[in-house]
Amino acid sequence: MASQTDDRLMISERIAPGMLPRVLNSFDMTIIFVAIVLFIVNASAIQQAHQAAYTYWILGFLAFLIPGALVTAQLGQMFPQEGSLYVWTQKAFGPFWGFFAGFCAWWPGILVMVATGDAVVTIWQFVDKGALSKAWQQGLVILAVLWFSAFVATLRLRMSQTYANWAVVFYGAGIFVIGLAGILYLIGSGHSATGGWGTASNWSIHSGQWTWFGFVILALLGIEVPLNMGVEIVNMRSIKKYLFWGSIVVMFAYLWATLGTMLTLPAAKSVGATTDILSAVQRGFWGSHAFAIIIGLVLIWFFVANTIVYNYSFSRLLFVSGLEQRMPAQLGRVNEKTKVPVYAILTQTVLSSLFVVAIFNPWVSGDNNQRAYWLFQAAVTVIWCVSMVLLFADIFLVRRAFPAKFEEVRVAHPYVLYASGVIGILASAFGAYVTFRSQWTTLFTIGHWRLWLAVLCGVSIAAALLIYAISEYVHRREAPRPTLTPAG
Repeated sequence: MASQTDDRLMISERIAPGMLPRVLNSFDMTIIFVAIVLFIVNASAIQQAHQAAYTYWILGFLAFLIPGALVTAQLGQMFPQEGSLYVWTQKAFGPFWGFFAGFCAWWPGILVMVATGDAVVTIWQFVDKGALSKAWQQGLVILAVLWFSAFVATLRLRMSQTYANWAVVFYGAGIFVIGLAGILYLIGSGHSATGGWGTASNWSIHSGQWTWFGFVILALLGIEVPLNMGVEIVNMRSIKKYLFWGSIVVMFAYLWATLGTMLTLPAAKSVGATTDILSAVQRGFWGSHAFAIIIGLVLIWFFVANTIVYNYSFSRLLFVSGLEQRMPAQLGRVNEKTKVPVYAILTQTVLSSLFVVAIFNPWVSGDNNQRAYWLFQAAVTVIWCVSMVLLFADIFLVRRAFPAKFEEVRVAHPYVLYASGVIGILASAFGAYVTFRSQWTTLFTIGHWRLWLAVLCGVSIAAALLIYAISEYVHRREAPRPTLTPAG
């Protein structure tokens, strides 16, 4: 028992609180939650499910978002440390699974930062028709987004967070306009562009559409990410507040933007373009392309700011890995002036940049950006879902290992938390399965979709296993040898 307890103690628990300042309040945490979870372009893609989109959204809220918020609130208050899932899983399962969960929660951030930069490219192509037609041009824009995010993320967290706060507030206003466009179109034309609202079969789901459940899980991933910065929170009451208000905002925004787009554009003609929400604004506001451009510029600002949020919040997982000596110790250092893990931020920016250079270069076709966007999003879903299975599983073991602490901060009856764990595990696993089962876009054949997704996910998991094996080897070599003392 003693050795098991020692295995679950973490260096970062002792060191990180003295290295990082407490600057995040409840509003900041809610903003981070919204920035990470609320990708409003998902309201465009899900139009292809017609009215069943609402059925999938509600299923996602009930089976994933709400159970995830309950479990995260419990674990976050028990262990408000830097690294969230890394720490919680090590407490529940030990060092290997802690690192593995942390890696599977961190690695998607590398891919998502490429996807957010790609979203900037796609929206800019709507704003300026014909622009960025070549892959290398798109790559340069994405690299500019990545390195701007790195620059801002390396500033003091209070400065970076204030910038993100303003961007997300304007983003919220833009989302309101998307839904309003649908209402205005309905009033002006007297009918919805998408018919069949009163047909029950349009709201039902079947096996041929299960892939949309995986897509909804993608749209709701990131519940625990604000707690990657657990020791930087001013007041622990912020944990329950951000989970409550952030979940409310996310649920309303997805339903509202889906409604606005569906009322304005016929779902039967949707091909899942990420800019459909802007086409909806243009059509709802009396054909004004200029007004749609304004909303597009707001979304571009958000996705740039969103990349910054991803960069500094995910860098904390890499920072903890450095402190725990699972990755180079340099990653576990902070800048003396700004008190942020600069090396971790730069490292993950370089990794994201390598993906950009590999995909967006003069030797590939200009329409590659949409393929890359959806493939990366799908890989993020599968890998992140693996980590979420572990998050939901944590709740079953932490109570037995830390009964007093569990009861001290309990957010719901244990049976409710256990039910949330079971439902969350099943939803996460099923979301990963259906993402592999069917492609999200017709840009891929099902064979190529599964192949490329398997390659991305397989290489990612293999990298986690290799890094842990190397760190264990190094630890054994550096373990102090017992010294002989003279008798008597």
